[in-house]
Amino acid sequence: MSSSASPGGAAGATAFACVAVTVLLWASAFPSIRAALQAFPPAELAALRFAVASLALGLHLAWARPALPGRADLPRILAAGGLGIAAYNLLLNSGSRVVDAGTASFLVNTAPVFAAILGAALLGERLRPWGWVGIGLSVAGVALIAAGRGEMGFGAGALLVLAAALCQAAQFVLQKPLLARRGALPVTACLLWAGTAMLLPFLPGALATAASAPAEALGAVIFLGLGPAALAYVAWSHALSRLPVGRAASFLYLVPPVATLIAWAWLGEAPGWGALAGGAVALAGVVLVNTIGRAPAAPPSATRES
Repeated sequence: MSSSASPGGAAGATAFACVAVTVLLWASAFPSIRAALQAFPPAELAALRFAVASLALGLHLAWARPALPGRADLPRILAAGGLGIAAYNLLLNSGSRVVDAGTASFLVNTAPVFAAILGAALLGERLRPWGWVGIGLSVAGVALIAAGRGEMGFGAGALLVLAAALCQAAQFVLQKPLLARRGALPVTACLLWAGTAMLLPFLPGALATAASAPAEALGAVIFLGLGPAALAYVAWSHALSRLPVGRAASFLYLVPPVATLIAWAWLGEAPGWGALAGGAVALAGVVLVNTIGRAPAAPPSATRES
């Protein structure tokens, strides 16, 4: 999928509509997790959510029939899926039991900063001085969230969410070579299936819980599987095929503020000033790292993030 063409007309409008759908769905995941955790333990929530998502994406790919990654890519897919799907969601769900949705979304959004550090350490990618300034800002933002914690607290729950962000960053680094060769949607689907397979031991308990779960919690799990974990990736891949990657990715900075607003309206989780200030500073650091903070990539290996 080429993402270098400049969009126009109906195709451009469709691409931006897909970006809007992606932002809304990924933002809504954080309050939806909080709602689902009212009835489901963290591991069972992850297992049922991704069982639904795997089925949905499987049906879509059976219709679209894209070329899937080959056997040689399996170790990288298993590692990226294990970290970015299974471990990420187990940690995020566990942390979200005590961290409000808005704060969790800001903390998870530090994943690109972790990815930049891992890329510099493992892939030889270079950061400009402004990139290190951005990393410092993100660290300061997290410290502000900790210092200004409200009734929801920071503590171990927020550390679990930060660990989830680190797992997602590792996924970004591991999947990067695959995205260049195979495309965003096939790679994402394979990572999701790999992560789902690792969560299968928790599926029987999830189904048992679902039998007596309140309608709101069960609906939240199904929405998490069909929306943020399936439809959003299809929409995102469509957007990446028609927009420059940097332009599309810039809209993802809207996810934390939109998640905060949704959680406020739906769950009544009014964000504290410390969380808002710290989130804004951390977000500024992420923007800085991913704009003027990175050195130009080497010409032969243009990649996409999903």
